[in-house]
Amino acid sequence: QVQLVESGGGLVQPGGSLRLSCVASGSIFNIYDMGWYRQAPGKQRELVAKITSSGAINYAESVKGRFTISRDNAKKTVNLQMSGLGPEDTAVYYCNAFRKAFRVYDYWGQGTQVTVSS
Repeated sequence: QVQLVESGGGLVQPGGSLRLSCVASGSIFNIYDMGWYRQAPGKQRELVAKITSSGAINYAESVKGRFTISRDNAKKTVNLQMSGLGPEDTAVYYCNAFRKAFRVYDYWGQGTQVTVSS
């Protein structure tokens, strides 16, 4: 069992920065792949960034060079540092914990709203 609690969303101006944090509890954190996804109005939920249990990282092309994902297994947290934000980044951002071992373990946070507007 994994419970994910997100924080850090809010309203920022174009070009600004935000840091999203996700704290996990209730399970062995380090065995999970962790990711940030987002869903904008009228769009499908999409992967923003992913960091696997072994530390491999993938970014969506749209955020590459602007966003940085990191994890701290001791603190059971995953963070997303976002910079150079634009209106296209406006979305609800979700923290995800994923593991596939005989069955899929797939947990989601409640989401945190990021709005980029002047």
